[in-house]
Amino acid sequence: MMDALLNLTAQMAREGIRRLLVLSGDESWTLQQAQVLRERLGGDGLWVGPEPGSAPCVAPGALKTLLGREVMHAFFDARRGFDVAAMAALSGTLRAGSWLVLLTPPFADWPTRADEDSLRWSDTPDPIVTPNFVHRCCRQFIADPEVLLWRQSDRPRFPLAAPRPDWHPADGRPQTEQAAILEQLIRLPPGIAAVTAERGRGKSALAGMLLRQLGGEAIVTAPTRSAVEVLASFAGETLRFMAPDALLASKEKAAWLIVDEAAAIPAPLLRQLVSRFPRTLLTTTVQGYEGTGRGFLLKFCASLPHLQSFTLSAPIRWAAGCPLESAISQLLIFNDEAFRDAPMGEIALEAVNQSCWQTQPALPEAMYQLLSGAHYRTSPLDLRRMMDAPGQAFRCARTGGAVAGALWLVAEGGLSPELSRAVWAGFRRPRGNLVAQSLAAHGGSPLAATLRGLRVSRIAVHPTRQREGLGRKMIADIAADAAGYDYLSVSFGYTAELWRFWQRCGFTLVRLGTHREASSGCYTAMAPLSVDRGRAPAGAAGGAAAAAR
Repeated sequence: MMDALLNLTAQMAREGIRRLLVLSGDESWTLQQAQVLRERLGGDGLWVGPEPGSAPCVAPGALKTLLGREVMHAFFDARRGFDVAAMAALSGTLRAGSWLVLLTPPFADWPTRADEDSLRWSDTPDPIVTPNFVHRCCRQFIADPEVLLWRQSDRPRFPLAAPRPDWHPADGRPQTEQAAILEQLIRLPPGIAAVTAERGRGKSALAGMLLRQLGGEAIVTAPTRSAVEVLASFAGETLRFMAPDALLASKEKAAWLIVDEAAAIPAPLLRQLVSRFPRTLLTTTVQGYEGTGRGFLLKFCASLPHLQSFTLSAPIRWAAGCPLESAISQLLIFNDEAFRDAPMGEIALEAVNQSCWQTQPALPEAMYQLLSGAHYRTSPLDLRRMMDAPGQAFRCARTGGAVAGALWLVAEGGLSPELSRAVWAGFRRPRGNLVAQSLAAHGGSPLAATLRGLRVSRIAVHPTRQREGLGRKMIADIAADAAGYDYLSVSFGYTAELWRFWQRCGFTLVRLGTHREASSGCYTAMAPLSVDRGRAPAGAAGGAAAAAR
């Protein structure tokens, strides 16, 4: 077993790929095998788990402290809780030739085990079982021929893959795609350019190469200073970094503005920044563990006149067709197939249940792709919530086998009179219930949170089917079928355009925040819609409206 594994590891290094190795069994067996593998494989052997192992080790929540560096081989402990965003982030740090070793419970028991990570995203007081996601993991690990699957009850199943050509790592000079884009950027007339790519494609390196050629005629900004480490390594001594808010408050000028990971900067702030510079380069990731830049392309970039768009598709830090990248992308639905074809034909509305993840997974997958593309802060935590969190409701607008629209709602309210009064008095803040608690706390009605509502969490319509009223139709459909609920609600970053949409759907604005949200750069607005009278719920929202005035 070990000789075969070491031979395969050497072959992976020659071919420039990484792979997933799944260890599935009871805790003592998986730990024992992982310790042997860690010793024999060598390399960094980074351990990621809730309980520290021998160094080097890090908790999943602290993994971001290691981003920007590369490691050789890593072990991810998912036996008691599975932080999939951390695993995806970890995969991006692994060098060519690495294994990502995933420790899981026995497949037969895993679906019935409570996942401790669910406390972060389920709005429940105790961990919950996550059968839909676990079954998805098991199906994929079994079906993927590139995964080395080692179950306690079976012999290891090695990958059955044909040999690949030898891989030659990048030497620091621009690769073919980078060189072609760099040449066009250098000759860019006044305006804005956007470079999008999946992770590992060299977009930050490209920005650094441009900066080096510009020779200091540019200012660099990004969500955090640490986010530009790769860019800085290619820029040499010419890097001049300023945080977005500091840059906006200053009077600094330059021939170029370079914005790395632009999708993570609030759109209103970004719009003000790009207006101040003659030329701007925006880079962003179109998929990944921190959310997707697809919505950034559809929303922000679509509003920019004369935008020049570029895409980097060839990986640089590993070979094309890397099995680990493919496995993570498939598991967490990082692809964007929902946008490739226009959904044509007559639309039919239907309810979608979480059980569809097991009975007809293609439907909720397409819905998630559409929702994550339209909301660029969607992350793997949202996928876990969509699959297994309690109190979720969904509507889909379909035409044939394609999804043209998706609506995701979350049940709120229904608190006991005693708890509602405690929320109103400011003594209690139970998890979840975003709008229900706000109605009680700000609306002047001690019993407001006893009402049962459905809050719109996400709504999206395919770009080719917008301006047809599909969004309003989905809202009307759920409102007509919301038996047992008193109202629908929505909380959103206020813009005139968004408010016009919700107003046309019949919602009443009852509260506007006093501070801009960092995520959107907008004030938070809350609006309910009575499901039986077409107006705000009398006791709850009426008091909230008075408080807002």
